[in-house]
Amino acid sequence: MNKLTKVGCSALCGSLAAISAANAGELTVTGGADMTWVSKSGAVTGNPIGIGSNFSLKGSGELDNGWTYDLTIANTNAGAFSAANIGITMGGLGKLNINQGDSGNGIAAFDDKMPTAWEETWGAGLSTGVRLPLGSGASTNIQYTTPTMVGTTMTFTVAPDYGSSDTADKTTASTEDEIGKSYDATININPTLGTEILTGLNIFVGGAVIDRVNNGTDPEEDAYEAVGGITFDLGPISIGSQVTGEFTGDEQAADNIAYKSHAYGVAFNVNDDLSVSYGKWEQRKAGYGATGEYNQGGENDKLLSVSSWQAAYTMGGASIRIAEIKADNANWSAGTNTEATVVSLGLAF
Repeated sequence: MNKLTKVGCSALCGSLAAISAANAGELTVTGGADMTWVSKSGAVTGNPIGIGSNFSLKGSGELDNGWTYDLTIANTNAGAFSAANIGITMGGLGKLNINQGDSGNGIAAFDDKMPTAWEETWGAGLSTGVRLPLGSGASTNIQYTTPTMVGTTMTFTVAPDYGSSDTADKTTASTEDEIGKSYDATININPTLGTEILTGLNIFVGGAVIDRVNNGTDPEEDAYEAVGGITFDLGPISIGSQVTGEFTGDEQAADNIAYKSHAYGVAFNVNDDLSVSYGKWEQRKAGYGATGEYNQGGENDKLLSVSSWQAAYTMGGASIRIAEIKADNANWSAGTNTEATVVSLGLAF
């Protein structure tokens, strides 16, 4: 068993600059810095110190008819461009978003909605191999969001060329493969039914279809992804459960054409400053073997499990977060059971 200990310190900058022009909206800059120390047991560590810097540009404005628009440009370490999206809020007509694939649209918004004190079960610093439902969210896409009516909001998303992203204006881009368009639809329902006890209840469902182009030499079926779940907040307690499914359409592959997952989480706000949580993900894969037979596989080589205990404490602008993560058969490698302890200090200003 490999034991990984990771200590992190992040300084999240508030608004670094604000630039405005008459009748041209406003542009603000926000950013942050992350510093980590990584210690590995039974493996070569090398340089244990890591530094990351990130910043985002946020623009907003308003049209004469009352519609508002916003622009978000994200940059990762060393000022490398990450993604951009433009949102247009059309009053009672809903909202339109043009997104360059920052995984915020379509069913990607439902990839993991489980309650947590800090990070997702699989995302707190340990490589696990968990496959998440992304749909059109990983590609340049256009999403329409309906106005919320009777506690219900729907989204419809299309990616003209699944897999391509970050295309500049006045240009085109193609992945030049057998994958074509993708389509997503989601619905989120808050069925309060006029009762106070159900105000914290949310039901969400989403699905995606990814078109496959028959190139004549390696025919494949369309790919499908789906997610559905429920979360419920009652006082200081939040609970949730969700399931996901994926059919890759890669029938020519040796195996692994289908994945199904079940996740659940529970979080408890001890007080206004302290919260704790526990979450678990289980994911199974199945597919065609080398001789063509369909097989589910054994427990050791077809099932991946990730669990995490977390706690977060806030003191004004400072936050201390701790996560204990365990992954069985990590990255789909039978018998590869790993653990990590992550300690993070965040300073916001």
